[in-house]
Amino acid sequence: MTHPADIEVLTDDELLRYARQVLLDGWDLDAQLRLKSARVVMIGAGGLGCPASETLVRAGLGQVHLIDDDVIEASNLQRQTLFLPDDIGKPKALTAAHMLQQINPLIGARGTVARLSEDNAYKLLDMASGKPDLLLDCTDNFATRDVINRISVRYQIPLLSASAIAMQGQLALFEPQLNTGCYYCVFGSLDADTEFDERTCANSGVLSSTTAIMGSLQANAALQYLGLTKNPLTNKLLIWDGSLMQQRLMGYRQDKQCPICAV
Repeated sequence: MTHPADIEVLTDDELLRYARQVLLDGWDLDAQLRLKSARVVMIGAGGLGCPASETLVRAGLGQVHLIDDDVIEASNLQRQTLFLPDDIGKPKALTAAHMLQQINPLIGARGTVARLSEDNAYKLLDMASGKPDLLLDCTDNFATRDVINRISVRYQIPLLSASAIAMQGQLALFEPQLNTGCYYCVFGSLDADTEFDERTCANSGVLSSTTAIMGSLQANAALQYLGLTKNPLTNKLLIWDGSLMQQRLMGYRQDKQCPICAV
């Protein structure tokens, strides 16, 4: 991330737009400038990606790059808040990026229609121009999250991973550069729990409020990390249960035998 001192001061338009944020105790102009300088890559522009990206863009995130190979369907409109009925059939990544740019013209938003893999990660993440400051995993299946985690560890990019299913959600912020553990350390291999692996919004259902809440919590953690250089979830997994209106934190630590981050 570029240091705030390396960036011009906030413009008058930015000061006006972000005034209520800059007034916060603990969030000053330097925090806003750090957020302005940040570049985030978001994998998944659906139920989680829509609220998370919208909140970050409204808050003043400098650049957001959405990667998704899916198109908008009628069933998405129940929870994917950046899309309208006229958008059905359009690529999610491009449509979401266009909407985000309209929401806040002061930021940069772009979309790429692709499926992220270990083979194309260097190109899709624009590694040639420098590492992103944060990866946001907004996908809905274990196999894709496993791939994103491997990419995070390989390139030493912090990973903020969220999940939402039915009325439950989980959130964790992994920092591979600190050797404090990764997604694999917490959830294990793809074969560890077949029933869990196969659960997605498409086959298990999800309440619209679940993705909204988890996407907002994901954005909240990202804002603290990018603006305040603080990880509010260090070695903690946040678990949300909407049916009981309960939230709890579960501790974890790096698995010293982890084949992904401990080698």
